[in-house]
Amino acid sequence: MKGMKIMKRYKSRQGEELIFTSYDRLLLTWGVDYEQRDIQTVYGSTHVITAGSPNNPALVLFHGTADNSAMMWVYNIRELAENYYVIAVDAVGGSGKSEPNELYYRKFDQTAWIDELLKALALKLVHIAGVSYGAYLAYHYAIMRPDNVQKVVCMAGRIPGSQFEVMSKMMMAFMPEALFPSEANCKRLLRKLSGPHYTVFENNEELMKHWYYLLKYFNNKSMMQHGITIFDGEQMNLIRKKALFLIGDQDILSNYPKAIQRLNQYQLNYKIIKEAGHAINHEQAELINREIIHHLN
Repeated sequence: MKGMKIMKRYKSRQGEELIFTSYDRLLLTWGVDYEQRDIQTVYGSTHVITAGSPNNPALVLFHGTADNSAMMWVYNIRELAENYYVIAVDAVGGSGKSEPNELYYRKFDQTAWIDELLKALALKLVHIAGVSYGAYLAYHYAIMRPDNVQKVVCMAGRIPGSQFEVMSKMMMAFMPEALFPSEANCKRLLRKLSGPHYTVFENNEELMKHWYYLLKYFNNKSMMQHGITIFDGEQMNLIRKKALFLIGDQDILSNYPKAIQRLNQYQLNYKIIKEAGHAINHEQAELINREIIHHLN
């Protein structure tokens, strides 16, 4: 495997430049002081953005598949940084500024990766919040390292029962628009994934532009190393008193009978948020910010 070819994360050099330029412009709209740094791990460099006082409780944020920190937290970061020391992580292999190496494409261990990040940041006990796949990362790490995680917030998240369930829901949600990433299909897909407040995207020119660039130029296969573990009831019990699931009433990826039944089966704490789809933390930002802060406090 030595000298194996590393998968290209972007479909063109021009696309990569457009994404990174737009990423930086989105950060300028955050409205908070922040610092960026790259943490070296065995899987390559991981880009993190920190905001808020280091004297506050630590809150690690994970974005969803094919997303990145700059776009994911644009409507949440200001309020969260007032209450926590926020560490927004660009997933290695994702569309942000983290750079995977050969080992990432051979054998990626999510738990070991997060272990390295927390060690580099000198953090022993953290809160974790995530959206979509980021919600999975949040509860995954809380199960694997219960002594490292205080509380967890899972937005637009679910507890899948099989790999087929994960893939079939993703295919239903993103196809056929993702195959033909025109600006019109980008808008059509966004409206399909969102509730009635999709205008938080469409009225934000830079955010909408970034979403289009990701759909058009990011190679989603680069995130395939981020697998999903199917946990059993005994494992889920480890997060029962820690976790809060926030699910949009119009989220086609996390609000369906089997998903809700599983949350009830494992006696997990969840709330259904009205007038929200899969982009729940954008669509209902003020409400979601309050829910996060209330749960973590």
